[in-house]
Amino acid sequence: MTHSQESDETLASTTEAPVTESSPVESTTAATPAAPAPASVPAAAPSPAAFAARPKVPAPAAVPAPVAAPAAPAINLIEAAKFGRAEEDGHVFLLLAGEEFPVGQYPGASKDEALSYFVRKFDDILAQVTLLEQRVEAKAPTTDMNKTVSHVREQLGERNSVGDVNAALARLATLEENIKALSAAERTAHESARAVELASREAIVAEAETISAEDPTTIQWKISSARMNELFESWKAAQKNGMRLGRATEEGLWKRFRSARTVFDRHRRAYFSQLDNTNAAAKSAKESLIAEAEELATSTDWGYAAGEYRRLMDQWKGSPRASRKDDDALWARFRGAQDKFFAARQSANNALDEEFGANLIVKEALLVEAGALLPIKDLNAAKKSLQSIRDRWEEAGKVPRNDMQRVEAGLRKVEDAVRSAEDDNWRRSDPEAKARTSSALSQLEATIAGLKEDLLSAEKAGDARKVAKATEALAARELWLEQIQKAAQDFS
Repeated sequence: MTHSQESDETLASTTEAPVTESSPVESTTAATPAAPAPASVPAAAPSPAAFAARPKVPAPAAVPAPVAAPAAPAINLIEAAKFGRAEEDGHVFLLLAGEEFPVGQYPGASKDEALSYFVRKFDDILAQVTLLEQRVEAKAPTTDMNKTVSHVREQLGERNSVGDVNAALARLATLEENIKALSAAERTAHESARAVELASREAIVAEAETISAEDPTTIQWKISSARMNELFESWKAAQKNGMRLGRATEEGLWKRFRSARTVFDRHRRAYFSQLDNTNAAAKSAKESLIAEAEELATSTDWGYAAGEYRRLMDQWKGSPRASRKDDDALWARFRGAQDKFFAARQSANNALDEEFGANLIVKEALLVEAGALLPIKDLNAAKKSLQSIRDRWEEAGKVPRNDMQRVEAGLRKVEDAVRSAEDDNWRRSDPEAKARTSSALSQLEATIAGLKEDLLSAEKAGDARKVAKATEALAARELWLEQIQKAAQDFS
């Protein structure tokens, strides 16, 4: 029987009418009549939850009329005769390994009709084998394949159909081997996918543990909190959509992940609680500084108050920071008190500068007069004129602050020149210095006279070494003599 015939017979078997009084009767050798086998093994029934999740489909308005099934194709009786025979009374026998097995009776029909009926039953069984082979070839899930093989083998063992039973059993044996290989491949793929899923879950847990182990004083809480939330969402997505890892494994990973989140939350609460305490202390300290600054803001003791503000600023810089919002507000108050004081001081200084403008004109004229004393030619006359300028300088009074340094530096330049001329005059007229210079000059002249006599004696004796030594000593003393003579001239 060809493959196309098997397919045609399978199709025909689905359209046969129910057995009536004139339908064939199966052999009493079977324990119970065999029900017609389905074309394929049905899948497992879906759960009630699966039905509940499906959208409800409205019933059709009208049920179409059933389509008439095509007529069953003719059986190849020559091929069928190799595996069975029928008698005149409708009894049919299966020929298997040289033996005959009664399969049933089809009374009231010809021998060909009786044999064809039981051949179609065998074709139904082959249709199941063919469908299973197609599923294996397509690498469908092997969940119920072994059950289908057992069911088909039981059908063949019931001996209630006519066909090549041994060939069908051989195909079943091949199917069993192929199913075994396919099942092993499924297990390998499953273990590989499970390893990937496990590694992904482990990575989530490990990162959460790393974050929770960071030093609470250095951790970036905003960034780390956002990342911990992302890890939690990733965990929920993996639980919902990922492969199941087994209850024990998933519970172990979840305990680690939950513990890491608990530690992280505890550290965060403790950190921000401590931060609140620190902020409160910093705020209190800075409010105390602000109170002092605001009290000084109306002071007119400019020098004292300015020094106090420098002290308060140093303390402010050394104080711990409060929260950004509080610290900005506190600084605005502190700076406001400072600005109020320094604005008042600047206003007072501006008034004084305006008042001291006339004094500046007087001192500018005195600077011109003092500058005319340079260079110093007559020290006594210069000293007398400078003293007069100083007296009038003091009488003129204060000048504006911005000009004070400039005019004071101008007068100091003349004073330094007079003082330098006075020091130079004293150095030249110092009696003690004169006496020391005269004594040194006399001693050096006597030494030089002695060295000249030594040189003359050495030359007469022809002692070259003594000549060189005396010449070197004489040159050095004559250089010293020249310098001392210049110094003596300064005292003349």
